[in-house]
Amino acid sequence: MYPPISIDKAQELAFNAVDWALSHGLIVRAPSPSDNEPGSGNGHEQPMLVTHAPFTLFPTPFPASVYETAMTLQPIFNQLVDACARDHDFISECMRSLSKVDHFVEKLFAIYDTVHSRCISQKITLGLHRSDYMLHNSAPPGHPESLSIKQVELNTIAASFSSLSNHMSDLHQYLAQTELEYRLLPLSRIPVNTSLKTIPRGLAKAWQLYNQPKAIVLMVIQPGERNAFDQRWIEYTLHDEYKIQLVRKSLAEIHEQGMIYEAGELIVNEREVAVTYFRAGYAPTDYPTDAEWHARLLIEESKAIKCPNIAYHLVGSKKIQQILDQPGMVERFIKDPEQAMLLRSCFMRMYPLDESDVGIKAIQDALGNPENYVMKPQREGGGNNIYGSDIKHALQKLPPAEQNAYILMELIRAPYRTNIMVRQGNLITGDVVSELGVYGIWISEGDVVHVNESGGHLLRTKASTSNEGGIAAGFAVLDSPLLV
Repeated sequence: MYPPISIDKAQELAFNAVDWALSHGLIVRAPSPSDNEPGSGNGHEQPMLVTHAPFTLFPTPFPASVYETAMTLQPIFNQLVDACARDHDFISECMRSLSKVDHFVEKLFAIYDTVHSRCISQKITLGLHRSDYMLHNSAPPGHPESLSIKQVELNTIAASFSSLSNHMSDLHQYLAQTELEYRLLPLSRIPVNTSLKTIPRGLAKAWQLYNQPKAIVLMVIQPGERNAFDQRWIEYTLHDEYKIQLVRKSLAEIHEQGMIYEAGELIVNEREVAVTYFRAGYAPTDYPTDAEWHARLLIEESKAIKCPNIAYHLVGSKKIQQILDQPGMVERFIKDPEQAMLLRSCFMRMYPLDESDVGIKAIQDALGNPENYVMKPQREGGGNNIYGSDIKHALQKLPPAEQNAYILMELIRAPYRTNIMVRQGNLITGDVVSELGVYGIWISEGDVVHVNESGGHLLRTKASTSNEGGIAAGFAVLDSPLLV
């Protein structure tokens, strides 16, 4: 049996684990009473109240070989993002058709075009990415599992939970050392997580390359952010370890307080900005008025180092993920055959929903076998994908031109495991599936690569009945891998 524990003992253990979480900053702002249902994680927060971040009581078994493959893949994905972002023709070809049917992409691409046409460029590029994977079982029903790793998506903007995931690993490490119920779980099988240091280290290195000691790091945030403590750990680590000040501002505040000096310096509230780090700006709801769009353009037109710059942001779109799955596309950017093959090994097949022969065939198959696919828009943040019979309804409802705003991906068949999830003190038991995220840092200056490495992990676990996997969106909980 896994986990090896009775429900009564689990209640006692959960109480101790929640106390540890509250004592060590494994917390989020408490939701309002109307926001307790899954999927309501973006509702109104109670700013003076906190609760523990949702978590699993035990680490979830995860193949050690697959974990190592994910770590090996990350520097290659970092390189792929940078190579794609430098190819203006590639980005333009991918985005022009998409921008005709997706207003949000149209606005982002307009900023990209403006910056490119004016030859505005900061030679220092900073990427703080997270590539997300799930285990895929390719064995027929009733046969032994045949597991491989498959990429869900590559996040190039606002890759969250690097701080809280580190605390999650620390919680499971603590329980493994202090609770008898963990005696069968060797400590060495819970991998050390360094994700708390990843983003501050990348921001600090970029700040140093900017070479202005009085400049600040600007974090672009969403008003009413429930996940503020994940962000605050970045702020405090920058201060404690690097003596760098981080200032939090919304896009609306940047519009009000920001300007560009003659030499291109971004000035916000009379402070020069060395690095702008986006934890907002990835969703249409982040731009309720023209003011927010003006702020985004202001940042892009400045010489501040952007994380991400607009090209990196666009490269993280589902459309480019789908195009990279086409024959020869990965090889266009990754010249090492072994590295290109390793990247391809983690791709699920993806298809356009357009009038090409491939697109027409994919639409026909999805109408007949919708349970084999997931339909994805160009959106981040959780809760946006379409599954099962809803795919058929969406394809029948959407005009052909609007279908092109989506991509079709073959469904990852994740194996079920068992665990106990703890959300607001309540225990949820049953079958679960997990999603592994690997953080990466890329810093380059022209053709010189200063940093290219992986940097810690995030494991998110959800009930097997849930299609979506976002923690902030209310679907999943934090977890740690137990390498087997």
